[in-house]
Amino acid sequence: LEAAACGLPIVATEDGGPSDIIRNCRNGYLINPLDKTAIAEALLKTLTNKEEWHRFAKNGLQGVRRHYSWQAHVKKYLAVIRPLVEKTEPIARTNPRRRPGVLFRDRAIFTSLDLNLIGDRESLSLLLKLMQKHHKSTIFGIATGCRLDDALARLKLYNIPQPDVLISGQGTEIHYAPDLTKSEDWERHINHLWNPQDVRAILAEIPGLKMQPKINQSAFKISYYIDPMVADVHEIRKLLLRNEQAVNAVFSFGQFFDVLPARASKGLALRWCAEKLGFPLENTLVAGVTGGDADMLRGNTLATVVENRHRTELSDLANIEDIYFSNKEHAAGILEALEHYRFFADEPGMAAS
Repeated sequence: LEAAACGLPIVATEDGGPSDIIRNCRNGYLINPLDKTAIAEALLKTLTNKEEWHRFAKNGLQGVRRHYSWQAHVKKYLAVIRPLVEKTEPIARTNPRRRPGVLFRDRAIFTSLDLNLIGDRESLSLLLKLMQKHHKSTIFGIATGCRLDDALARLKLYNIPQPDVLISGQGTEIHYAPDLTKSEDWERHINHLWNPQDVRAILAEIPGLKMQPKINQSAFKISYYIDPMVADVHEIRKLLLRNEQAVNAVFSFGQFFDVLPARASKGLALRWCAEKLGFPLENTLVAGVTGGDADMLRGNTLATVVENRHRTELSDLANIEDIYFSNKEHAAGILEALEHYRFFADEPGMAAS
């Protein structure tokens, strides 16, 4: 913070405070303190690139004023404290009466992307038309393991309208419509007990586990390629627990292994959104296809496993009575589930088909 306040770019370790400071101020680089080559490269890049130096210096000065001045600190502090002070007793939620001709958004549909929402344009077109028909009553959400920019590119490619909620990075980021506003509350929440450097060190020499490219990594997601014939997912999870790492380890699509904070997952992000936006989970249809969707499908949602080649990753859910396994793939499987649950049957003058 002193460096930022003096207009001095920084190169700092990627754990703890520096991660938050650089995320807010954008005034330098984060490095792995065990990677000598990366440290040298970051230092040389910072010292030799004059244009970048000036940009970092300017960002640091502005970032400190915006996020770390006493005025900014007090403003944030009061924003957190005031609702707690004002909420002197639990507020009973009431369901407002429907006015004639008005539909309230009292239900939601959340689905993953690959092998689920996208994959068959014909059934996707039918689903999107149905969603448009019921958009006044239904919140539309997408939960994906992809980066935000990758997810948006896929939505554009398949002409899918921007959802009301976009959960990305395997549940580590939440963005709300209409401007894809990122939930900073969620990031603060999942940061609890998160030690990415320790995780990387523990998993550095595991056979069958290979780090994905840097572009697939994020502040709250460590991503690997995994060979399940060599590396045992259950043993890796045990190893992390033995080393006192409170994390959520997710295996998906037969080849991806993501390590997230213990408080982060698609399912936990979905429940956070339900609390914030006020839609009931029992009126929420959730469609998933792989292990990354497992905790989204558990609990009191209208859960659906869409037919796909990786469905064995969700075989543990077969014994749960309230989870529906579709016979069709892609968006057709979601349409099948909507019919199975008679999802729109109670809307006046509306049906699911």
